[in-house]
Amino acid sequence: MKIVDARVIVTCPGRNFVTLKIVTDDGFTGVGDATLNGRELAVASYLSDHVVPLLIGRDAARIEDTWQYLYKGAYWRRGPVTMSAIAAVDTALWDIKGKQAGMPVYQMLGGRSREGVTVYGHANGATVDDVLAEVERYVGMSYRAVRVQCGVPGLATTYGVSTDKLFYEPADGTLPSQTQWSTERYLAHVPGVFARVREEFGPHLRLLHDVHHRLTPIEAARLGKSLEPYALTWMEDPVPAELQEGFRLIRQHTVTPIAVGEVFNSVWDCQQLIAEQLIDYIRTTVVHAGGITHLRRIFDLAALHHVRSGSHGATDLSPVCMAAALQLDVSIPNFGLQEYMRHTDDTDRVFPHAYRYADGYLHPGEEPGLGVDIDEKAAAEFPYAPAYLPVNRLEDGTMHSW
Repeated sequence: MKIVDARVIVTCPGRNFVTLKIVTDDGFTGVGDATLNGRELAVASYLSDHVVPLLIGRDAARIEDTWQYLYKGAYWRRGPVTMSAIAAVDTALWDIKGKQAGMPVYQMLGGRSREGVTVYGHANGATVDDVLAEVERYVGMSYRAVRVQCGVPGLATTYGVSTDKLFYEPADGTLPSQTQWSTERYLAHVPGVFARVREEFGPHLRLLHDVHHRLTPIEAARLGKSLEPYALTWMEDPVPAELQEGFRLIRQHTVTPIAVGEVFNSVWDCQQLIAEQLIDYIRTTVVHAGGITHLRRIFDLAALHHVRSGSHGATDLSPVCMAAALQLDVSIPNFGLQEYMRHTDDTDRVFPHAYRYADGYLHPGEEPGLGVDIDEKAAAEFPYAPAYLPVNRLEDGTMHSW
């Protein structure tokens, strides 16, 4: 089963996606997501210029060998561009292998460990009353877990608060827009938001919150301590994770669970955090962490240390990545939650898929392979549109983590 063609498809049905489609000599095709928000063309070029020529003539069945070939063979290892490209190849090859075997990929990973994949949605608003209305809307759609983000008084904009409640996409311009941040205002406001949500919706709804790397360890410790009465399922990305030892300080001061990892590219980025049990949920993704093959390694390491999965699943990941994530989610023993932001109708048309939402769960479907494809004719209707993520500054003008 030799690879005879591999093509990179860039499309923008509401936001930019990069997809790799691999074709074998016996007629099987497989798709992999290679989207890197705000840097999509860098991955597209890496694939077209450096990876696709290496794939032609290779045995599509040798998934592990191909992963090692692309990772070790380049010499320059890791990083978001390289790992997103490798992920696209790996995911597409798993798709082909499942189709050849006539079964969904999760069956090839050991079969089901659960009947459905618990997902969480994004409830956000400019005011606390707006947030309460959004949480109620998600509860009405049978969501069992909700991420809560609220505008901060005194700040014109706040991360996670969208003008479009369904299709949040922060990449918003041909040049980066600029937002302003105040840690003091934020820390004073957030505990009261969760007090209101718990008062309104009781103790059983799972609540999450994304800090988005904006605090220092001691600030994050203070936030976690102040949120303990409201029993969050997790506090996400409390600090920039380059300094993994900083999470020890957070752990010393709060029992609020911690989730991190959507910007990680490999098991080596989170090895210390997992092995020392400094986090509770690992949020790495199929597309940014080297595909199904490598993400499974991360989840296996996490399982040894009482860390559960909580994979990123915002709209900067295409339905191809979501379909692949669900194959892992339904099979691994240490699944926690899956982020789920629905895509636009145009995106769903470009990427027809078998997965579906029902009663708080996503179900991957029973189609062979990943259960997703790309309609290349529909994709051609939506050409690439440059879009940058915002940048963030403190009130005095200092650059700060966005």
